[in-house]
Amino acid sequence: MCGISGLFDTRSKCDFSPQLLERINNIQSHRGPDESGLHLEPGLAFGHRRLSVIDLTTGQQPLFNEDHSVVIVFNGEIYNYQELVPQLKALGHRFRTRSDTEVIIHAWESWGADCVKRFRGMFAFALWDRNQQTLFLARDRLGVKPMFYSLLSNGSLVFGSELKVITAHPDFVRTIDPFAVEEYFALGYVADPRCIYSHAHKLPAAHTLMLRHGVPLPAPQPYWDVHFTVNNPITAQDAAHELRARLDQSVKYRMIADVPLGAFLSGGVDSSAVVATMASISSTPVRTCAIGFDVPEFNESAFAQQVAERYHTDHYLEVVKSDDFDLIDRLAWLYDEPYADSSAIPTYRVCQLARKHVTVALSGDGGDETFGGYRRYRLHLMEEQARSVLPLGLRKPIFGALGRIYPKADWAPRMFRAKTTFQALAHDSAQAYMHSMSVLRSDERARLFSSDFKRTLAGYSALQVFRYHAARANTDDPLALIQYLDYKTWLVGDINTKVDRASMAHSLEVREPLMDHVLVEWLATLPSHLKIKGKEGKWLFKKAFEPSLPSDVLYRPKMGFSVPLAQWLRGPLRARQEQVLRGGRLQETGYFNVQTLQKMVNQHLSGQRDFSAPLWSLLMFEAFLRQAGTSGSQFSGGSAPHCTQGSKVQWHEKPL
Repeated sequence: MCGISGLFDTRSKCDFSPQLLERINNIQSHRGPDESGLHLEPGLAFGHRRLSVIDLTTGQQPLFNEDHSVVIVFNGEIYNYQELVPQLKALGHRFRTRSDTEVIIHAWESWGADCVKRFRGMFAFALWDRNQQTLFLARDRLGVKPMFYSLLSNGSLVFGSELKVITAHPDFVRTIDPFAVEEYFALGYVADPRCIYSHAHKLPAAHTLMLRHGVPLPAPQPYWDVHFTVNNPITAQDAAHELRARLDQSVKYRMIADVPLGAFLSGGVDSSAVVATMASISSTPVRTCAIGFDVPEFNESAFAQQVAERYHTDHYLEVVKSDDFDLIDRLAWLYDEPYADSSAIPTYRVCQLARKHVTVALSGDGGDETFGGYRRYRLHLMEEQARSVLPLGLRKPIFGALGRIYPKADWAPRMFRAKTTFQALAHDSAQAYMHSMSVLRSDERARLFSSDFKRTLAGYSALQVFRYHAARANTDDPLALIQYLDYKTWLVGDINTKVDRASMAHSLEVREPLMDHVLVEWLATLPSHLKIKGKEGKWLFKKAFEPSLPSDVLYRPKMGFSVPLAQWLRGPLRARQEQVLRGGRLQETGYFNVQTLQKMVNQHLSGQRDFSAPLWSLLMFEAFLRQAGTSGSQFSGGSAPHCTQGSKVQWHEKPL
């Protein structure tokens, strides 16, 4: 696992400064503490920070082919590289290393841009082919590894594994994109391919970007998508057996390493299944790491202990105190742009613990998305049944009115909290799912944002992100649609972002067997009733692991990897919350309605409403502004990369 950086002159072939390259490369030294490598030639500069995992002695980067006409910097792992080596040798290629990096170079030479279709893994890389005068950037199918880039005013393209590589360039202009602010307060993150800054972009998952000197910056090109057919005639019993076999293969791929390897073990279904699979493969005890909390309703460590004892793992546990919120500023620096998932705190801590014992850790990330585990999935399916009774033309005025007049009652028993249900029933499927996923719903954002800021948005809504992807889902299955939306938004923008930054902060490589794209493709063929049956999510997954895991691990209520935000904001974080939200920096932006901010604080402190998620989002936004050294008061009209022609991502200068 590594950090990559680079510069490319899109206009001519200027010479880049070695000092500048070294500076932007070393700003992400936490991603690769073992070695640093640079390569410069006219019009091109590559930087690399290495965390040595495979081929410790000869895998240094930048790495070249035999005649030095092709050079690469690479972040990630190609899990099937050992299978590709004999294929490439048969085509005449000679290997000087045992690294998966060299496989990419020779795959490019033989298969060109289609080489990415042969790779099974997590990756982001930049490759320069001098003979073809081509710079090729690529990102893995599910966006596990990041890639940021920006075209500067002088025609230089700067790219890297983290946004801080871009912002460290002296010519980069930190102008905040108002559309990104809208997306952040809707989703808790800025959705790909947008960045918080107008002039920076994320290369979308499953996309490549090919550049040449003197040619305008093209649009990123897609090379893969998940297609939900949900028509596999397989029986439940056979599907359970095949699921175990496919997961065995996925885990085996991810256990290849030349350094100590282990796993996260939360006590939930996903990580427990991964550990059980690892134990069945490994000839030595698996090393497992768990985080507990001193607040019982957030503590799963007893369930993790059950699994650890069953499989005789070398188990390590640390307890996080309920006032462990001193990471706010550290997280703001790590994530580079606003990021509001508070589970980043325990994720940071478990990565910190794991790095004491291993260099590589397998995780259970992606299990809820792939197997249908979220509670919101079941609620959405129930709402879909209700929406199917009446056409949208009738539902919208009836339930829209009820949603407006029914009071918000966070304090009431769940059966009386009907406001959000009424609002959801007034929407179509994509809008309803966006409604349930939002940190602040559209009406709440309308109250939060100032009149001036709303005029700047010119009608743009984060809902357009969901509508863009829903139009490409190509399925009428209700569960498949929202799984597809999560693959394109939540999984990339929230889960993978969280794990990448938290793990790389500690120079830890995290691998994701439940996000194996071959497994994902197969699961997309299964009928949805094998994923959610009645009130039981992950039904097939749980059935498959009944022989291997305790029943109370499989079938207990889902807890999630969360922290006691509401308690923090009414207790030990109260003073900071009031200072931030009633202070000057947020008000100086001009984005917010000051009266709404004050009302949210007052109602949360009184217990009248639970505004913990939006208040935390505001705290993290203010922390971002401080780290970025800006008040945020300068912003331009946003770009709208979610508007496309065909399947290509296009960049537009005005709202849709």
